Amino acid sequence: MAKAVTMRMTPVEWLLLIVLGLCWGCTFFFNEIAVLEVPPLLIILFRVSLAAAILWVAVIVSGAPVPREGSVWRALLVMAVINSAVPFFLIVWGQVHITGGLASILIATSPLFAVIAAHFFTTDEGFTLGKVLGVLAGLTGVVFLIGPELLGDIGSDFLGQLALLGAAFLYAISAIYGRRFSARKVKPLIVATGQMTMSVVLLLPIALIFEPPWALESPGIPAWGAMISLAVISTSFAYLIYFRILATAGAINILLVNFLVPVSALLLGIFILGETLTTEQMIGMAFIALGLALIDGRVFQRSRGGA
Repeated sequence: MAKAVTMRMTPVEWLLLIVLGLCWGCTFFFNEIAVLEVPPLLIILFRVSLAAAILWVAVIVSGAPVPREGSVWRALLVMAVINSAVPFFLIVWGQVHITGGLASILIATSPLFAVIAAHFFTTDEGFTLGKVLGVLAGLTGVVFLIGPELLGDIGSDFLGQLALLGAAFLYAISAIYGRRFSARKVKPLIVATGQMTMSVVLLLPIALIFEPPWALESPGIPAWGAMISLAVISTSFAYLIYFRILATAGAINILLVNFLVPVSALLLGIFILGETLTTEQMIGMAFIALGLALIDGRVFQRSRGGA
């Protein structure tokens, strides 16, 4: 009988999750620069195309076996739709209409969607009181971190906000769907490469029809820099880490990164740009820490064991 995988965060997974949060902490910033000069579809097409090229070089250098089964590539096509092509577009399109801060808050709802979906579609990630309370505490922390005043903007641009919520929902579903690759022993490098490749296949004809690049003026250096950073940092490298954590820690745990993304963005601002840490932001980080501890559960299990 195969040994069951324990869907729990080890110190290695926590370290990788922090690195992933740093990689994705810059995504909203890069998007805000790029959308000033480049349409959303072309941003996403460039992002996934360059990421796919980088990942294929890694596959060739590493000698990782490429699956030949059609069922694996069909599953990768589904992942491309629900975990990259569609949510990437929804996020970039939504940021044309709403701020990056509000977008971060709305994306942070994905663990809540995951807790609900995992209860019905997995056998080892069902409801627990700690998970539900942890998600709510983490979401509260994100609101404090980004700024409670942004909640006043909710409803002001309904379609833009709906786009971000749609992306959050798709991320939750894709995290659960993506667990099948670890069950089939497909390496994280191959999953990331296959997902990006299928995203290019999906997006290329659509972008050429609706946003032909030859009809646009060449973007400036800031836009090029933002798009390259999106592809290298926020996509190719980030998705290698994403699928590594997903394979060992499960759907709910991987989506905890959405609580860490605004924290990493804040810390980058403090240490690189010299920004000041406010009381609200300290409260937000405390709530996020509490939420992560509740979802992980071990601290409270030890407390009960000691009692």
